[in-house]
Amino acid sequence: GFFGGLCTGVASAVALPLTGVCVGAYQVARGVGNSVEAVNASRAGMQWDSEKREWIFYFLEKEKEEVEMLERQLNEGKKGKTASGEDATSDMNEKKVKDREFYDLLGVSTNASAGEIKKAYYKEARKCHPDKCPGDPEAAAKFQALGHAYQILSNEQTREAYDKNGKPDSNSADANLANEIDPLVFFAVMFGSHLVEPYVGELWIATTADTMMKDAMEQQKAMDTETMTDEEAAEILHGKASSSAESALKQRKREIKCAFNLREKILPFMEATSPDDAAAFRTAIQKEAGKIADTSFGATFLVTIGFALQIEAEEFLGFHNSALGVGGHAARLKKNRRNMQNNFKLFGAGINAASVGRKAMREVETAQKAIEERRARAAAERASKSIEDDKDDDEPSELDEEQAKLAAQKLEETIPALLELAWAVNIRDISRTLKNACKKLFTDAGVDMPARMKRAEAIRIVGAEFLTIGRERGGEKYEIKDAADIKTRAEVAVMTTMAKAQGQEVNDDDAEEMIKQARNMRAEVESMGYESNASDKEEKEKA
Repeated sequence: GFFGGLCTGVASAVALPLTGVCVGAYQVARGVGNSVEAVNASRAGMQWDSEKREWIFYFLEKEKEEVEMLERQLNEGKKGKTASGEDATSDMNEKKVKDREFYDLLGVSTNASAGEIKKAYYKEARKCHPDKCPGDPEAAAKFQALGHAYQILSNEQTREAYDKNGKPDSNSADANLANEIDPLVFFAVMFGSHLVEPYVGELWIATTADTMMKDAMEQQKAMDTETMTDEEAAEILHGKASSSAESALKQRKREIKCAFNLREKILPFMEATSPDDAAAFRTAIQKEAGKIADTSFGATFLVTIGFALQIEAEEFLGFHNSALGVGGHAARLKKNRRNMQNNFKLFGAGINAASVGRKAMREVETAQKAIEERRARAAAERASKSIEDDKDDDEPSELDEEQAKLAAQKLEETIPALLELAWAVNIRDISRTLKNACKKLFTDAGVDMPARMKRAEAIRIVGAEFLTIGRERGGEKYEIKDAADIKTRAEVAVMTTMAKAQGQEVNDDDAEEMIKQARNMRAEVESMGYESNASDKEEKEKA
């Protein structure tokens, strides 16, 4: 028994290490083989598909079609219908309109020409004419709705008004107010992001606010229905569950649009046939960057966009041009370091916003308690007197007004911290979006490798010029401290949003000019107040 156990132990001591060595050697050999495969596939311009677990050729146009198909599937249950009852179609390149019901009735895109609208009308009219649908009691109403839609869209003026304002069929003041509030317009004016939208898409804060507002309105509308069934309630919960998938698809669509916009932007460089053409491309980018820098927050946009574009291009070119991909690894290290800095800024901004918010809430609560205590004392004094004193009646209201102003002031003081947090989130979001957009542009197998390399060179030029001009304008310091300036921009943003909702023509340059005028007026008022205070002080000293 002893010798048997001894032999078994010795055999195990020898066999287990040998087995481990063999398995390790196999894994090393497998890793070497996979590394060689990865290097060859990468040099050939292929991409690793984590879902399929294989190397594939990526096509930008193909992904666009795939996203459009997924979007149609996602909206299957809520998409519009044509007058004949068929599903309406749409694509990601459509222009945005306030309401698209009339377009859906005709089965046309919002970009449809007058000829396309007319052709679609006759096509749908033949399908839903009451004579063609004798068994449909609603055929006449459908045909009438189709005619009304065509009447609106066939006229340039009425179509333009419909695109801006939608159908004037709501008599609810709350509904009208909600429809007039467009977060996408508000934040575009607030941050002056209209010039950089082709590069970064719609700002994260704008799309998030827009989605939250729409979801809240839809849920409120559903909850107001007293006769809601269990199935309808389940549909609402299902809509909440599917919102994450919809957000992911929206982000993917945004990245594709940015990739297409970048491809269009660098087209002059791609088609350049001489050094003069390349120089003209660089000059055009510099002019565009200068125009962006003139807007509010423009320099910060330039630094964020410029660094992201330049580093992504350097990483791609570095892995393909330098020995052993040294340049690519260096660019990736630089990018990771920058991302870490942005994460620290985001963390710090979050802590600061939470701290300032809690402090403001405590001060507001203190102000409210003071109001209640003063009201209670005033009521007790009035009760103890036989004759009411008009002055006593006025004191609580005066105090209420004073405390309300104090509460509003304290809440306004939190705006810079909250806005700085929003900026930190936006910076990280822009970097991520441009990273994926550049990857799509550089790995697009729709063009050969030399063309992809040239794309990366053009993007590097755009990024370098944006980054240089942004730094010169102080774009690396995006601390937001001036609450009065923020309030001015917010007021103009609200006015612009309401004006556009009412059909008035207010372009982005007009909004920026209104902000500049408001700033100048504020500066003049402050200067007059300072001079008045100085004059009063001198008179007192003389007296």
